[in-house]
Amino acid sequence: MKWIKRIFVGLIIIVFAALLHYFLPSRDIVQIVGTDVKRMDIGNSPWWDKPDAGTQKQSTRDVRFINAVWPDGKARVYRNEDTNWSFPPYFKFDSGDLSARAQSLANKNGGEVWVAVSHYGWRIKLLSMFPNAYKIRPISGPDVRLVPWFNIAFLSLLAFIFISIWQMWRNFKRKRIDPIAEKIEDVAESAEAGLKQKTGVVRGVFRRWFGTTKGK
Repeated sequence: MKWIKRIFVGLIIIVFAALLHYFLPSRDIVQIVGTDVKRMDIGNSPWWDKPDAGTQKQSTRDVRFINAVWPDGKARVYRNEDTNWSFPPYFKFDSGDLSARAQSLANKNGGEVWVAVSHYGWRIKLLSMFPNAYKIRPISGPDVRLVPWFNIAFLSLLAFIFISIWQMWRNFKRKRIDPIAEKIEDVAESAEAGLKQKTGVVRGVFRRWFGTTKGK
């Protein structure tokens, strides 16, 4: 049973870590080469966010995209969707403004401007998944070091909360549950000892009444 418990706990940790990796902010250093708007069949897919603020939710709608390239020249595509007031709580309402800023940076200095694109999500071509960009800012070059201060603070706080809850549970278990478990174990042992004693008495009575026979 221990290995089943370990597998179950391991799966929970993997799923939780994957969710954190998907929803926590990340930043890429890229060059923007243009923007695009495509008619996408959204349906009930969980990989898409909300339509622009003030518009109705539809199964098929226009989605803004931001096209970029990595320092090695490989393509990088972001979707540009509002999150509004829903989850994840990025409170993004300015997808139109972000698209205009991306176009401006793509045309500036012949598209040689390096930018840091803040986003969340994954790029999985097989599932038509795109990371959602929510902020763009120019930087000096592709060698700039970006420190994820928010992620460091958030994960530190999360670890502190988890350790605190774990410690509280251990103290509660030691003070409340363990004494009860020990009492139950003592009662069970006493009952077992009493049963053995009564069984011995009954056997003694039968021996006195009927005698015993030993095989030879």
